[in-house]
Amino acid sequence: GAILTALVVILQFLGAFIRFGPFSISLVLIPVVLGAAIYGPGTGALLGATFGVIVFANCVTGADPGGAMVFQANPVICFLVVMAKGTLAGFISGLVYKLFKEKNSYVAMLLAAIVCPVINTGVFVACMLLFFIDVLSAWAGGGDLLGYILTGLILANFVPELIINIVFSPASARIHRAVSGNRA
Repeated sequence: GAILTALVVILQFLGAFIRFGPFSISLVLIPVVLGAAIYGPGTGALLGATFGVIVFANCVTGADPGGAMVFQANPVICFLVVMAKGTLAGFISGLVYKLFKEKNSYVAMLLAAIVCPVINTGVFVACMLLFFIDVLSAWAGGGDLLGYILTGLILANFVPELIINIVFSPASARIHRAVSGNRA
């Protein structure tokens, strides 16, 4: 668990340097899913919360310029949003893995790897629309908000994260098998 927590911290800090256009691509969801599968939903939630703490730190310090705008608009809701999206992504990934592991551990890992970025991005977009519509509009540069969400947040950010999680899911399943002594 400690190694996975350290990986979450390192990968989130490095994520600022892994860019796809103006967006950072998060590799941090890989250890979140792996921890959720190996140790359960509670650990997944803890790893996701660790991810949220680092995201919030980047918002506060300005390391994430878009996040800084959200923090300046409302620091409390910013904190709640980044914590909720990470924590829920890890927790629900763990639940999905647990639900399907007896049928097929590789499929369970794949589904958990898909669910994690879906929850992370889904909660983020929903909260931006509910609480930070003005910031979202500023990010869109006064243009079409739906178009920005689809191209800027979904296509340029979510889709690469989803693909990365899917590509790494077989390796994560093998790691899980090795750590758990070839059980489930």
